Amino acid sequence: MIIVNDVELDFNGSKLFSEVNLKFSAQDCYGIIGANGAGKSTFLRILSGELEPTKGEVVIPDNERMSVLKQDHFAYDSFSVLDTIIQGNPRLYQIMLEKDALYAKEDFSDEDGERAAELEAEFAELNGWEIETEISKLLKGLGLDASLLYEQMNTLGDKEKVKILLAQALFGNPDIILLDEPTNHLDLQSIAWLEDFLMDYQGTVIIVSHDRHFLNNVCTHIVDIDYNKIKMYVGNYDFWYESSRMVQKMIRDQNKKNEDKIKELQNFIARFAANKSKSRQATSRRKLIEKLSVEEMPASSRKYPYVGFSMDREIGKDVLTVDRLSKTVDGVKVLNDISFTVARGDKIAFIGENEIAQTTLFKILMGELEPDSGTYKWGVSTSQSYFPKDNSEFFNNCDLSILQWLAQYSNDVTETYLRGFLGRMLFSGDDVNKPVKVLSGGEKVRCMLSRMMLYGANVLVLDQPTNHLDLESITAVNNGLTEFKSNVLFTSHDHEFIQTIANRIIELTPNGLIDRLSTFDEYIEWKKENNR
Repeated sequence: MIIVNDVELDFNGSKLFSEVNLKFSAQDCYGIIGANGAGKSTFLRILSGELEPTKGEVVIPDNERMSVLKQDHFAYDSFSVLDTIIQGNPRLYQIMLEKDALYAKEDFSDEDGERAAELEAEFAELNGWEIETEISKLLKGLGLDASLLYEQMNTLGDKEKVKILLAQALFGNPDIILLDEPTNHLDLQSIAWLEDFLMDYQGTVIIVSHDRHFLNNVCTHIVDIDYNKIKMYVGNYDFWYESSRMVQKMIRDQNKKNEDKIKELQNFIARFAANKSKSRQATSRRKLIEKLSVEEMPASSRKYPYVGFSMDREIGKDVLTVDRLSKTVDGVKVLNDISFTVARGDKIAFIGENEIAQTTLFKILMGELEPDSGTYKWGVSTSQSYFPKDNSEFFNNCDLSILQWLAQYSNDVTETYLRGFLGRMLFSGDDVNKPVKVLSGGEKVRCMLSRMMLYGANVLVLDQPTNHLDLESITAVNNGLTEFKSNVLFTSHDHEFIQTIANRIIELTPNGLIDRLSTFDEYIEWKKENNR
């Protein structure tokens, strides 16, 4: 349990949030949401004790252990995987070190023996004899082999480190778990396992995430950071989203009624104020206007970019034919005799454990790589626009401003047009003069989406387009692709994104592909029923 009493944080002379009074209880899972810069991760750091609030306090019972998902992937490079995960329970790890030091002593005394007995008892209470069994289960759930236990962390890749640090946060049954973007870089199977783990977990879970499906599945409450306030609501993300839209609509409708009434009263006054017989009635109506204040809508910190794709011409019957494509990357065959045909209107999600396979396929289809064997052919009426997973070549060492950068891809290069376009993508005022090489990951993604929208293509190819985006931007991209009237080929880790866009699923496997005309949820159910 965590109790937050009157917490306030001043940042650079202004309040990031204030008057925060919340209670986080056991057996509940809380999703923290808010626009980029609202203070989600900062609030998590206050809860963890890493950051002191300007005012107020965070109260956690002394007997409750908190575990936090670490963000530094290099912090444990000098440790083995096993030792890294055990450090998720600092007291258990400390006992193990002290035990080892005692047993290594050449002059082991009676006093040492008594201390060792105390440590052994506490070690057993903390389930120390089951360490390897528990950790092996965590690794298996996250898609890692138990053989990694004695590997050094510095020998692992980033994706493996992410999973090890997540296992560290989950290890040893902590009372409170704080997770900042736990699904980043996880495959869909690992995310599904994590959802199951957290739904069965009996402690307090607090999560910052941009994954809507994940928030919907695990959260019992939503903690919304907006208007420099932090408020808690019962329900998952979808319940919060629909409820908040309903409330906003109710306020707008009420405003509209008030505005209409005021306009009616003002027209009456204008017509009759000069008429002596009507002057008393006009005066009473003027007083009524003074009581009717139109409720001002609060200026939300949330901003939704406009993402919409239009075609310069309709697509024909023939879209794409792929015939027995194979490709080996760094000695590993990632595409093995792949064949499929894309029909008009197909929106295909390409999934699979090996992301390199998906990216390699897209690079081949976009002419950036040559296949080892096989062919592909785009229909003569098609035009393609591509969103690559790695966009660094578009921005690194580029001295152009955002305005100049976008002008390269636009038929209309007038500043008025480009500023208007960029404004809809949340680049306003002097933002458009920022050099593109200093942009954040999310800003670069919005630039790449702007570039795509200018092409007017009738086939969109997108490799992980939601990486680095906040919930509002993800929603905008999701809506834009859902409303697009032609073909989309894409990859994503976002379950909701795949479910709401795709009408066809192609899973790339080491032995070929599985191709199903279905939604993502239907595909998952089909695989379960057929033990695939």
